[in-house]
Amino acid sequence: MESFLYQASIYLAAAVIAVPIAARLGLGSVLGYLAAGIIIGPVLGLVGAETKDLQHFAEFGVVMMLFLIGLELEPKALWDMRHRLLGLGGMQILLSAAALMGVAMAYGQPLGTSLAIGLTLSLSSTAIVLQTLAEKRLMQTTGGRSVFSVLLTQDIAVIPILAFLPLLAVTLPAKISQDGSIQLTKDSEHHDAALSLVDGLPAWGVTAVTIAAVGLVIFAGIYLARPVFRYIHAAHLREMYTALALLIVVGISFLMTLVGLSPALGAFLAGVVLASSEFRHELETDLMPFKGLLLGLFFITVGAGINFDLLYSNMPAIISMALLVILIKGGVLWTLGRAFKLKGRDQWLFALSLAQAGEFGFVLAAFSVNQGVIPEDVAETLLLVIALSMLITPLLFILYEVISRRMVSPDTQHVADKIDADGPVIIAGIGRFGQIVNRLVKASGFETIVLDHDMKTIQLMRRFGSKGFFGDPTRSDVLRAAGIMEARVLVVALDDKEAAIKLVKTARKHRPDLHIVARAYDRTHTFRLYQAGANDIVREMFDSSLRAGRYVLENIGLSEFEASAAEKVFYAHDRESVKELALLWRPDIPVMENEPYIARAKELEKELETALLLRSEDKQGQ
Repeated sequence: MESFLYQASIYLAAAVIAVPIAARLGLGSVLGYLAAGIIIGPVLGLVGAETKDLQHFAEFGVVMMLFLIGLELEPKALWDMRHRLLGLGGMQILLSAAALMGVAMAYGQPLGTSLAIGLTLSLSSTAIVLQTLAEKRLMQTTGGRSVFSVLLTQDIAVIPILAFLPLLAVTLPAKISQDGSIQLTKDSEHHDAALSLVDGLPAWGVTAVTIAAVGLVIFAGIYLARPVFRYIHAAHLREMYTALALLIVVGISFLMTLVGLSPALGAFLAGVVLASSEFRHELETDLMPFKGLLLGLFFITVGAGINFDLLYSNMPAIISMALLVILIKGGVLWTLGRAFKLKGRDQWLFALSLAQAGEFGFVLAAFSVNQGVIPEDVAETLLLVIALSMLITPLLFILYEVISRRMVSPDTQHVADKIDADGPVIIAGIGRFGQIVNRLVKASGFETIVLDHDMKTIQLMRRFGSKGFFGDPTRSDVLRAAGIMEARVLVVALDDKEAAIKLVKTARKHRPDLHIVARAYDRTHTFRLYQAGANDIVREMFDSSLRAGRYVLENIGLSEFEASAAEKVFYAHDRESVKELALLWRPDIPVMENEPYIARAKELEKELETALLLRSEDKQGQ
């Protein structure tokens, strides 16, 4: 018991320390878990032989991941995406696997092992890539959407790959006898009671049992899920939902094991069946913490099990192999991007972001070793190659940014429009925020000049009868053409935070007397816009949050007039507070270390409470 508690403390402490650091550095949680495993394993030697046993338990996190992936994929959505999934995603897996298989064979590996290595390395890192795309706001670009399609295809492809790998085994755990029945060999490590349903059955019987098991999963998901959830709901015990969610995943995994199929296959299938049910979000909420912890534990055990002696003794060769994987996958992705008409930045984003191997590679490598497809010594080298390629991924995104800055995106290849109108108000950015401002100002009888650097947005705007001009509003020549020297108000409604700050600085340089209204993403962005020279700054969630707060006050005892008065006091006080705190905010140090800022923020919060209290007392006195 003491040993278990000690090991649990080591693993949890490593995760709690390493993962937040990795996240702050922009490396992603997966690399954080791997680093934690490396530190407590090869570096400090705090964990030892029990790592492999723990890894088998942690692999259940992969089963949960595939169940949750299935929950996100309704059958109709899969069908609508079939061309991009089968075309772009399917070709990426096939071509990358074939090219990497050829390299493995050149290194002297047999055909079956080489194919397994190619399939393992063909998959990219879903966790790292999606997180990085979200952080850099690249998900909605053409390249980002293409990357997502490929990652989705890869996640789905894990299922058939897991089912296919045992067929490549050099030493099969079972053989087919002359009468067509399947017999387990005596020395098979897979001989287990869990396989008793197919032991001794004819081949057609195994097929029938398998189809029946899959049919049972589909039938239960369609017809039994709702009654069972209603039964659990009647108990009014929150923990029963969690117990049911775990039972679904564990039970289906056990059923798949009984018929000799991958537990991940059954979990994914069940997720797809339940994707259209009203209990989908409940299942996601209950299983997400378990999935995250178990997957994290899995990656820690992978990091702890990395053979650093092998790395040190073969460092040039292993680094060369990791770079070769990136070059081969990048070349395949570049070619596919061109074939599917990706251009410029989108093509580079597509090629560089998916060039690494991924976390499912760890799963497939471990599974291949268990199945006798890949020798253990080869798998150790393979794990090092996968880990190194993932560690290089942040550098690939940095390379993309360097290339991107030197290129002209497809959208900006259009020549800027000649602006043949004038008005007292210039609106830069015509997204959700800018549209409402534009409609209000025009409906009030004033002319506006709308600028946006997204040609599709301008074209859509014109379809609805509104006039807008294509051009980069941060450029001085475009601002001058739009009439910045004569305008009375500039509205900065750009989605890009850095571009918004650049625009405010440029406009203020040209027109010190211009009134600038700017949209801010958060309080820090607000401070930066104030320092850049904006006059009025609107935080995108502030006004809606104030309105929601007023509704709360109206429904807990205040009258509409009292709630409105409190809202106005809060608004006025916060507006002045932000201006004052902007003078104390410093971009070179974290807010938590800025003592003058923290002290004044506390004082202002007390002043707000006093102001609201005095307002309430004055009202009662009246």
